[in-house]
Amino acid sequence: MSSIPGDLKYTKSHEWVRRGADGTLTMGITDHAQELMGEIVMVELPPQGGDLRAGDSTGVLEAVKTAEDFFAPVDGKVAEANAALESDPGLVNRDCYGEGWLIRIRPADASQFDALLTPAQYGEIAGE
Repeated sequence: MSSIPGDLKYTKSHEWVRRGADGTLTMGITDHAQELMGEIVMVELPPQGGDLRAGDSTGVLEAVKTAEDFFAPVDGKVAEANAALESDPGLVNRDCYGEGWLIRIRPADASQFDALLTPAQYGEIAGE
């Protein structure tokens, strides 16, 4: 059974999003998603300052037997990409809700965060 923290928002494509005190949004993939992928061996992240559109592919996670895109949860700009994943992509598997985050976003419209899925809604999608 996957972990679905109650203090986050979620997307249908299995990303989680946390709003920071400064208004930036940190995102990563959910425990459910990393379990399905298996051992992640490479992460392709977008460049800092890059434009994001909700629902568009933002980067790629490669596992031993598969590669999957991850998608922007909101419109905005990349404030920061998790450089630690370049040398240790397995952080996504070991700590997907902590040190294994993917990017931080400066949202163009803060209200898009509120429209993301609640933990209960995401749990229904993830079969939890």
